[in-house]
Amino acid sequence: MKKYDVRKLAKEEFPAQLLEIPQPPKELWIAGKLPDRETVLLTVVGARKHTTYGKEACEELISGLRGYDIAIVSGLAIGIDTIAHEAAMRAGLRTIAVPGSGLSPEVIYPRMNANLASRIIESDGVLLSEFDPNFKATQWGFPQRNRIMAGLSRATLIIEAEQKSGTLITARLATDYNRDVFAVPGSIFSETSRGPNKLIEQGATPVSSAKDILLALGFTVEEESTECFDISEISPQEVRVIELLSEPQKRDHIIEALGFSVSEGNILLMKMEIAGLIKETPDGMRRVFNIKK
Repeated sequence: MKKYDVRKLAKEEFPAQLLEIPQPPKELWIAGKLPDRETVLLTVVGARKHTTYGKEACEELISGLRGYDIAIVSGLAIGIDTIAHEAAMRAGLRTIAVPGSGLSPEVIYPRMNANLASRIIESDGVLLSEFDPNFKATQWGFPQRNRIMAGLSRATLIIEAEQKSGTLITARLATDYNRDVFAVPGSIFSETSRGPNKLIEQGATPVSSAKDILLALGFTVEEESTECFDISEISPQEVRVIELLSEPQKRDHIIEALGFSVSEGNILLMKMEIAGLIKETPDGMRRVFNIKK
């Protein structure tokens, strides 16, 4: 873990939006440099015990923001927060971590994300906290930290949360501060989708693509043509696989549906993976492209 400098922000350096909230922070400590005031800040938070769906949704949505003047804010926690910071860095976006502790490397919480904190700074990101640099995380510090994340950003995106969680505290605070709240809808059978689904029921904006987020944030988005493979360019067996994968399917289910032997089916699926038509995830095989009929 590399060392980094922590300094106290002068009052005139405070992000203007934080001064608008009730009980704004009296002090702010920073490691790194804040984005330009024109940069749109988007807070992304979610469940610590996330599902594969939550992880993939988070990565897919943030990846789609590449190239736009957006910075991702999150809380450095285990789970969706960590995934959001990592996805932002991979997409070339700046990211701001607001931990529930001070910013000194010795007290960064959670400890397993101390290296992530260093990498965030190395990638031109920021660590931000209202707590003294040597403040060790306490239970009461996290709800207090959440108001910083909610107040800092133009909008808050919720990716998975149980009905009673700190994530929903952040969403409620964002609403109280007259900020937008976005939520990723999920399965009615998933505990971690109950929070976002409830938020949508209460008026949060449902998002299922990066384009939804960009439009809600006021960006102009050029219409992109959906990448397709012409049906004449792939074999009938490959077309059948693409059609089967309207939702993720386990490898053995696909092979059985095709009526192939295991070896024949695996050879076909491997060929399609190499061609970039499908990919394997913990939930099963997924298609990457649609077909043009």
